[in-house]
Amino acid sequence: MLAVTGGKGGTGKTTTALGLARAFGRAGTPAIAVDADWDLPDLGAVAAADRRVTYPDRGDDDSPLAAAVADAVAPAVRVLPAPTDGRDRDRRGALRAVAASAPEEPRVLVDCPAGASPDAVAPLRVADGALLVTEPCAAALRDAAKTAAVARRLGTPVVGAVVTRAAAVPAGVGDLLGCPIVARVPRASAPHEREEKGNTGGSGPVLGDERVVDAYTRGADTVAGWGPGEICPTRA
Repeated sequence: MLAVTGGKGGTGKTTTALGLARAFGRAGTPAIAVDADWDLPDLGAVAAADRRVTYPDRGDDDSPLAAAVADAVAPAVRVLPAPTDGRDRDRRGALRAVAASAPEEPRVLVDCPAGASPDAVAPLRVADGALLVTEPCAAALRDAAKTAAVARRLGTPVVGAVVTRAAAVPAGVGDLLGCPIVARVPRASAPHEREEKGNTGGSGPVLGDERVVDAYTRGADTVAGWGPGEICPTRA
């Protein structure tokens, strides 16, 4: 299980979690994208599904994965939106149940909340590794570095970073974050430009851009070789 995290909101964590999951799916590797941002759930909406779904009752033997839905774009991908009763549930416990019940083969990518609250830290306590997502600006990089420090204090390895909305990766970013850069994702083109290219895709304003899709495909190729306790190679 990879926690897709970074501290600052709006850097593209949700898009990255779904983009990588779909890249795995297209390559034939089953993947599950999980929304752990229960206060501001966006994963389901980005995946053209419901923002919230009904999880099984806690007394049931069923895992939260019983509420996962098939992705509309990549058949090998399932999406688990936030629960309808999130305020009454244990986020860490739900993620543990997901990790315990997920088959060995699928890649599980968890879209984490922004910030450094206990809810934002919960996925880091459960995941096998943390994948940072940051824009190439000072505020986002600073927050990503703080999140990396929190993950390491918890004993969760920071396996790599994805730099979003970037024409290039600034020098020294890998050293600042203490991990390799596994993908550089360009800023998505304007909607009219995608329409002119015939690339609307029905998958949202960002994941409908073929350059963004290609970036996540390359990132997934790098992450595919990762295993718990390992670090991804640099590929940006």
